[in-house]
Amino acid sequence: HPPPVATDKEEQKRLLKNRPDQPQNPKVLRIAIIGAPNAGKSTLSNQLLGRKVFPVSKKVHTTRCKARGVITHLDTQLIILDTPGLTNPLKAKRHNLEETMLTDPWDSMKHADLVLVLVDVSDHWTRNSLSKEVLKCLSQFPHIPSVLVLNKVDILKKKFLLLEIVADLTEGIVNGKKLEVKSALKQDPSSSAKSLLQITQAFPPESKVPGSPCGQKNQAQEGSGLDKSSGAGSAGTGEAQEPKRHGPEDLKEMKGWPHFQEIFMLAALRGEEVDTLKRYLLMQAKPGPWEFHSDVLTSQSPQEICDNIIREKVLEYLPLEVPYGVTQVTEIWEEGECGELLIMQSLLVPREAHKRMLIGRGGKVISRIAREAGQDLMNAFLCDVCLKLKVEVK
Repeated sequence: HPPPVATDKEEQKRLLKNRPDQPQNPKVLRIAIIGAPNAGKSTLSNQLLGRKVFPVSKKVHTTRCKARGVITHLDTQLIILDTPGLTNPLKAKRHNLEETMLTDPWDSMKHADLVLVLVDVSDHWTRNSLSKEVLKCLSQFPHIPSVLVLNKVDILKKKFLLLEIVADLTEGIVNGKKLEVKSALKQDPSSSAKSLLQITQAFPPESKVPGSPCGQKNQAQEGSGLDKSSGAGSAGTGEAQEPKRHGPEDLKEMKGWPHFQEIFMLAALRGEEVDTLKRYLLMQAKPGPWEFHSDVLTSQSPQEICDNIIREKVLEYLPLEVPYGVTQVTEIWEEGECGELLIMQSLLVPREAHKRMLIGRGGKVISRIAREAGQDLMNAFLCDVCLKLKVEVK
């Protein structure tokens, strides 16, 4: 079970400063998850961590800052760099976003050993090409291994479209080999998401798999949706060739990235196939010292988690422009008589009309926000939480 987050700010600080309890042969992997806003990066991070510490919402730009999640399993530590969605200065201005939202994803890439590129396949406007921001990011760091993760495949009715999406997003090449569609899929276009979900590549890059190079192969080949013809790339060795740098002119022509090492298909919200991805990530870890004590789940303070989760609910239940103008002020944060956590927060809004919306008829909206946020906080802190919210015009 993942450890809970400390409810006390000082205790969390102490945990973060604690010297890591290094095992005998520690391994570590820093993972940057990048993608367009609302692709499901935070949902996937929470599922990998096993506890909800990152805010999620259907509205764009719910994640406003760079936060870390820590998965410690046996001798291996995975550090997830949950980044804001890659956006451009124009959109950042429109949503009144902080400067850091433009720089944080790039900073995360600098520290990553592996990049997960998340694509929402349920969005038919964007699913057949990587955004210019994502391509730019990948082309700036071509030496960092990257993996394509197709999310929300459970929502896609026509599963055979996945093959077309994969071909577009990879430019037809994965791990230096050309993709070939297996006939089994052609014969049965209605095949369930389950068999298509198990698409961890037929040939994992052997150099990446510790121990026996065949360790993953059989499990991966079951129900694998794609095959790679051995005609292209560095088929014999399993070593992916060093990707060349793509200039701005190349990127204009590109829809996908031809240097992905693996493809995974999953449904992060339902947790489908997240374990397959997690196993793969654990196998990619390299020998190196842990960064955090095994009791640490996230680098965020308890207050940051609380603010983010309340903000997530405000984003969820209010019309588009309103939530971005809400200011949060924590008035009370203390332990109650029975060990429960008492939190009182004021939500300051710029207009009386916004206040009415946020409270809702008969206080319905604000009490729903408090109830749902309280449940999420109990899950993060593993203790009873009594959350009270009040709304004021600032």
